Amino acid sequence: QVQLVESGGGSVQVGGSLRLSCAASGYIPCNYDMSWYRQAPGKEREFVSVSDSDGSTRYADSVKGRFTISRDYAKNTLYLQMTSLKPEDTAMYYCKTDPSRTTRYYCPSYWGQGTQVTVSS
Repeated sequence: QVQLVESGGGSVQVGGSLRLSCAASGYIPCNYDMSWYRQAPGKEREFVSVSDSDGSTRYADSVKGRFTISRDYAKNTLYLQMTSLKPEDTAMYYCKTDPSRTTRYYCPSYWGQGTQVTVSS
């Protein structure tokens, strides 16, 4: 059974920093990308950043230059270092796995339960 467990959320003031972690356990039967998404109250869930299985990374424009994604393949853990936090970064942050683009057979995607980030002015 695959589990994604996020941690590291909390309450910070504007300009502060947080580091989120997502620990994956269980067997995922393919190479997979790991991503961060977030959902603010009353809004749709949105993409934040991804670490592809080949090591490449991408970011949403809203977080470029402020957030850094990293991945420890040995520990099956994904991180998101968030700096210069803004009130608009307030959201529940979710970790997700998706099969890599090279996967040619069915492989499920998985979501974590989320960790709350609140940025106050």
